[in-house]
Amino acid sequence: MTRVPLAALALTLGLTGLAGCKIVKNPEPGSETANAASATPASDAERMGKLAADLYRARLLPFVTEQAVEIAVLRGALASGLEAAGAAHGHRPPSEGSPWNFLVKGQGRVIKADTAARAAKLDLDTDGDGAADLVVQLGPVIKGTALRDAADFIVFTDFRDQIEFAKLARALNDAAHKALALPAGDLTGKTFAFEGAFTLRTAADAMSLVPTQLKEVP
Repeated sequence: MTRVPLAALALTLGLTGLAGCKIVKNPEPGSETANAASATPASDAERMGKLAADLYRARLLPFVTEQAVEIAVLRGALASGLEAAGAAHGHRPPSEGSPWNFLVKGQGRVIKADTAARAAKLDLDTDGDGAADLVVQLGPVIKGTALRDAADFIVFTDFRDQIEFAKLARALNDAAHKALALPAGDLTGKTFAFEGAFTLRTAADAMSLVPTQLKEVP
């Protein structure tokens, strides 16, 4: 299916509307029309927040579920090198120097839980050797742009500039954090199933996941 860039679609709709344009009076202060206009997101952060909220559930969640590879499969592919693993299972934006981004799924036992910090996280053992090998970022502070960059339908040229693009990445991380629902109490020793994204610059990098799904396994 051909993807229509967001900017091109907006331009097409704008040109189509010119043929039947008419002068419209400014709404009276306090009117419903004026209130609706004032409620329209104005800042980059607000606009990207709204776009991220719309994209997250409608497109990103099903995309991750469809594309995610088992973490054990990816780990095996990484044994042959990052480039080979990336070509088989990853996505890398076209800009020079961009790292590989991977969508993964699996489950693991919590070795360590740090849920009090703003950069809260779980350290999971996903291969059963008793040692943590995957960090799951819980937030609200979530680092990186993996959610944005692992989705091939989110393209930089659809956005005004790098600032706007960066704010979309942050807004997607915020959406992921807000969607999490963890059980109360100490999570150490519990097992969780997960889906999400992480970025690797080398095959030896630590895997730091931004989760789109995180559910306790009974």
